[in-house]
Order: sequence, then structure tokens, then C-alpha cells
Amino acid sequence: MNSFQLKKTLLTSFKWILICFLIGIFSGSASAFFLVSLEWVTQIRLHNNWIIWLLPFGGFLVGLTYYYWGESVVKGNNLLLEEYENPKKVIPFRMAPLVLFGTLATHLFGGSAGREGTAVQMGGAIADQFTKIFKLDNSERKILIILGISAGFASVFGTPLAGAIFALEVLYFSKINLKSILLSFLVAYAAYFTVEFWEIKHTHYSIPVIPQLSFNNIIFTIIVGILSGFAALLFARSTHFWSSLFSKNIKYPPLRPVVGGIILAIAIAGFGFTKFSGLGVPVIVDSFSNTSQWYDFLLKILFTGFTLGAGFKGGEVTPLFFVGATLGSALSILIPMPIALLAGIGFVAVFSGATHTPIACTIMGMELFGIAPGIFIATACTIAYFSSGSIGIYKSQIVKGPKYKLYQKLRRKELQNL
Repeated sequence: MNSFQLKKTLLTSFKWILICFLIGIFSGSASAFFLVSLEWVTQIRLHNNWIIWLLPFGGFLVGLTYYYWGESVVKGNNLLLEEYENPKKVIPFRMAPLVLFGTLATHLFGGSAGREGTAVQMGGAIADQFTKIFKLDNSERKILIILGISAGFASVFGTPLAGAIFALEVLYFSKINLKSILLSFLVAYAAYFTVEFWEIKHTHYSIPVIPQLSFNNIIFTIIVGILSGFAALLFARSTHFWSSLFSKNIKYPPLRPVVGGIILAIAIAGFGFTKFSGLGVPVIVDSFSNTSQWYDFLLKILFTGFTLGAGFKGGEVTPLFFVGATLGSALSILIPMPIALLAGIGFVAVFSGATHTPIACTIMGMELFGIAPGIFIATACTIAYFSSGSIGIYKSQIVKGPKYKLYQKLRRKELQNL
């Protein structure tokens, strides 16, 4: 390598390191502000339960803002996936404030939604702005989108390893080069430490008792993994079903969350289903020590799918944690394993099945619960990944890898038997 090439390599490396730190700082700060704001609106709702009756009004505000200013970014996470697969134009920065407002309004008035989608969209929108600043081409834009997803995920959950791997895995490893992998980890930690700098606290979970690794316990874990995969499949299909139903029957988009809000307000406030509004973190925490009702995970699937399908904003991941943790907790009645372990396994396994990211979910499980239950978590995440079907929560995600090959093989056998 001559001196010119060395200088060019060093300048390129410095450029990308600088980009990573800038994205990490800006995305991490955005997530920190979002988490503080989310806690604030959640406390307002918890101390004023009557506000849930205003959910149709909140839905109308969300619907109007996206109808008049957010048509180009209404696809949310799917837009990030589409731009990665087929880069066309820079994602408008307005995605960040719009999804922030929409999510806060959804949680303030009691809709059932998460927070991952918001952080990832803010991270993606922030990251893609550097396309113009550094005059990057389409192949480099792909790296930016990976960095935005990584920064958003890592910062909102406090799991930098899982965030970095999730950004790579959700877009499928085979199309990603070594540079993307290294930069994804760098930006994840930059965003994570930015949130730490702002002294934002994340929820802590604990699995105090880990049973011995035995044949019976592995079989039980496989059963939990299969059921988690089915729950993930039901969650994804539910969200897509309600979205399609609202789109077909209500042509004016701002009215969709109004109608949805009326139904949700009656169900949540009128029938006392308040524990299914918002993130549901207290229910998740409780599921690690107390047996959940068998129907809790089903109702969370129903309320979240309906909320997001009606046009409210937020993520799917924390509701998936709710679904998985309460499913695992409820199974403690039938499966002779520690309740906290079952809740923890379900927590990440349902997420694995719904996003087709078993590696990231395994890493997340060990980041949240420690290395000790790692073999149980890895087994359940892998089984859930294979048993959750080919359609996940992200319509634009291109499913490849082992699952894709398995389904293709099974499909060929079906055609041969016809």
C-alpha cells in the first residue's frame, strides 16, 4: 500500500468513525428524551385514568399529522427496510418528530404499543441525513440505515450487543460486509453510553434460579419455544389483519384511529382492561415472580394488534416481551421449571419468532438475564424462529437464512406430492 492509498484509507476510517459517534450521540440523545417523555406521559395516564376516554381524540391528532405531513414516512420501520433493500431517496427527517409525537400521544391516551419502533425510526431518520452531509452513495447509505437501526435499538433497551446484531440480522447477514458489522457495534455502544450519560435507567429483570441442564428441561424448553413461535405468528398476523381491515373499510386515514380509539377506550376503560394499555412493563416485571393469567398474552396480542392496525404509533417489541413473558409465566402451572426462567425464555423467544432474529434475541436474553440461562434462551429462540412462519411483524423484511431454506424445501415437497 503506497502513501496515497494509506492516507485515503485513514481518511475513510476517520470519516466512518466520526459518523458513528455523531449518529450514536444524536440517536442516543433522542432516545433519552423519548424515554423521559414516555415515562412522563405514562405517569399522567396512570394518575388520570379518565384520560383513556380521550383516545379517539388522540387518534385523530395522530391521524391528521401523518395524513398532512407524514405520507412519505407512514410506513415506519418498513420504510427503513425498503430503503436498505432498494435505496431511492433519503428518508425525510420529519419521520423522527412525527413518530415521537405519535407514540407519545398513543401512550398518553392509553393505546397498547411499544417503543422500539419509535427509537429505530428516529435513529434511521437521523442517520440517513448524513447521506447529504458526507455525499454518500447508495451502497454507503445502506450502512447508514444499519447504523440508525443499531443506535435506536441499543439505546432504547440498553442492550448494545443485541442492538448491533439486531440491525445486521433483521437485514440478513449475507448482504452485509465486515465494515458494516464493526461500525454497527461501534454506533450501538456510542448510543448506549449516550443514554447512560443522560442518566436514563432501564428496567432490570432477574432470573434467580437456573435449573440443571437435563434432557427433560431441554424438552420443556423446546415446548416453550414452539408455543412462543405460535404466539409470534399470531401477533404478526393480528397486526397485519387489523391494518388491512381498517384500510379497506375506512378510506379517510385520520378516521381510522378515531374509530379504533372509540373501541379501545370502551374496552380498556369501560371493561377494566387498563393493564393492557401502554407498554405494560409492570405486568412484565410481575410475571417473573407471579403466575400470569392464561389469557393475558392473548389479550395483549389483541389490543396491540388493534392499536397499531388502527393507525396509532409505537413499536411492537415491548408488547412482544409482554406476550412472551406472560405466556412463559402462565406455563409455569404445567411445566416444572422456575417461573422467572419460563418468563425470561418467553420474553425473548416470542421476539425472536416475530422478527426472525434468533441470534440477536439470544444475545439480548443474556444481556438482560445473564449468561447462566443462555443455553435455555438460545434453544427457545431458535425453535421459536423456525416455528413462527415466514411472515413477521415487518412486512418489508426479506426472510432468508435457515428458515427460508427450510420452507423452500418443504414447499418443493408439497408441490411434488400434488
